[in-house]
Amino acid sequence: MRFENKADVLLGLQWGDEGKGKIVDVLTPRYQLVARFQGGPNAGHTLEFENKKFILHTIPSGIFHDGCQNVIGNGVVLDPFIFKQEVESLGIGMPQLKKNLFISGKAHLILPSHRLLDAAYECSRGKQKIGSTLKGIGPAYTDKIARCGMRLAETLSPAFREKYQERKNAHMKLARNLGYNIEELRLEEMDFEAYEAAWFKGLETIWSLTQIESEIFVNQALDDGLKMLAEGAQGTQLDIDFGSYPFVTSSSTIAAGACTGLGLAPSRIGEVYGILKAYCTRVGSGPFPTELFDEEGDRLRNSGNEFGSTTGRPRRCGWLDLPALKYAVMLNGVTKLIMTKVDVLNGMKNFKVCTAYEYGDQRVDYLPSDYDPDKLKPILQTMEGWDCDLKDFKTIQELPAPLQEYLNLIEAHVGLPMEIVSTGPDRTHTLFNQ
Repeated sequence: MRFENKADVLLGLQWGDEGKGKIVDVLTPRYQLVARFQGGPNAGHTLEFENKKFILHTIPSGIFHDGCQNVIGNGVVLDPFIFKQEVESLGIGMPQLKKNLFISGKAHLILPSHRLLDAAYECSRGKQKIGSTLKGIGPAYTDKIARCGMRLAETLSPAFREKYQERKNAHMKLARNLGYNIEELRLEEMDFEAYEAAWFKGLETIWSLTQIESEIFVNQALDDGLKMLAEGAQGTQLDIDFGSYPFVTSSSTIAAGACTGLGLAPSRIGEVYGILKAYCTRVGSGPFPTELFDEEGDRLRNSGNEFGSTTGRPRRCGWLDLPALKYAVMLNGVTKLIMTKVDVLNGMKNFKVCTAYEYGDQRVDYLPSDYDPDKLKPILQTMEGWDCDLKDFKTIQELPAPLQEYLNLIEAHVGLPMEIVSTGPDRTHTLFNQ
């Protein structure tokens, strides 16, 4: 069967925090449907417009456009407590949400005990902590794969409370086996019982929205001629299979994840938008070949406001890693390249970019599996900086010559043209290739 209408995919090419939310918001006028396909409230997609700032954790970033339908797909994990908070923070009335927001009944739930278990697991790792956001993502996906998770559709079943209690007891037992008294751990500055009560109130908010068979919904939308954008969370370098395992997230963050997270056939994937920052950041533990530990790293962090929108943690900062970028482009089949945060480099006399690695006595342009970080060094190329207000420019072609040279280097390395460049946080600070 040949599909004429295809879904475009937008995702991050680094370790997350590439600015996906803003770009989805900018591109949404081209689409009638935006769908999240993986991850959960560990995501933090920041949007700024009309002097207002919004942070989305689970809801797709097309929600502020009245003519756009938004779908939370089967590959997403939902925390009703966080979801209710998110809904209340948006300032969008429930009638508009009911009209434009649809949730897959196959999406799995993050139970309160998943979050407590997440904290117990992380504490038990000692120095081997992976840097979890402690949102219960990993334990929820673990239950899903172990075939004992709870889907949203099950919450309407008469057996829901019984199964909920069964899973809660199992999680409590696991935590105690790890040596932790789970009742003493707190969530969102609340004791467990208070959080649990708020979690069930959040479930009522979800029940008030439209629950769908999302795989049928999105395929029918494409058949009806609607233009659709699949929105990824986190980034390629955090993919469960191809990221720097075990310092990864618990879902498939690459383009293939849009197929399993929404029920789309591979032949229904159209354009793949890949987003990168002008430099690299990472939250939590794990390899980071170009990480900076000096004042330049501090400058990137402070100028770029590199603090987690979900956790508030300071992000690790470093130079752009072209070998890792090329790998991500290959994995995702990227067709359109987008760069954000070029304004953060503004005013630097010069900066650097990694073009290859030195591993032992070899020069390599990829990260070997299970490599020894102590033996790997980035090969850095120095670039000339620029100092001007980038918000004054209207197209990519007008940008200053040193920035053009930087873009040309990236394009030559990955074999793709730069389609969009973001010069600031607001949706208006966006340049297109002419």
